[in-house]
Amino acid sequence: MSSPEATAVDPSRLAMPVGEAMFTQRSIRRFRREPIPMEDIRLILEAAAKAPSGGNRQPARFLVLTDPAVIERFGALYREAWWAKRRDEGRPWTRREDIPQEERNSRAAALLAEQIAHAPCVMLALSLPRGGASSVVPAVQNLMVAARALGIGSVPTTLHLSVMERVYSLLGIPAEIEFHLCIPLGYPRGRFGPTQRLPTADTSYMNQWGGPVPWR
Repeated sequence: MSSPEATAVDPSRLAMPVGEAMFTQRSIRRFRREPIPMEDIRLILEAAAKAPSGGNRQPARFLVLTDPAVIERFGALYREAWWAKRRDEGRPWTRREDIPQEERNSRAAALLAEQIAHAPCVMLALSLPRGGASSVVPAVQNLMVAARALGIGSVPTTLHLSVMERVYSLLGIPAEIEFHLCIPLGYPRGRFGPTQRLPTADTSYMNQWGGPVPWR
């Protein structure tokens, strides 16, 4: 049996003010290949486990990929999935160079599709039993904020149905487990925030739909 010292984590390592973590967090899609220490991976997962859970049922499950060979094979499926989604959207693009310069978000997402195979860590957020998305999403947010506090970038993304069976087969995921999100993690090539977001006065209402907030 492991000793308490061997199993303890140190939450004080997440001492970055929560406001700083939230207001500088952004989608990081370019990563250095530097491995993430296992103690940091564990601390991030421990933070995820502390998120609220409906009825305290705790359905969230995380599959952590750190083996470069496995991530490379998963990355090939992710790239195929990304372009499958573009076809569903009726986009005429077949390669990143085809995406117009003004489509900055799509170009950034296409870059992730090309580079995720080289991310040092990829986490899959799943649930057991199926249907636990409302409890998985808070856990993922905790995970990403904790990663930010450790200087680790992340971005939540999804997969396409056309690759799901092969992903399950590659990673040995049982059929009763439901996939929700894929989160690549790594030390960023680039900077964290601040970010630009719509004003909350335009996206929030008071007491009834359309009711203006006081700071509008």
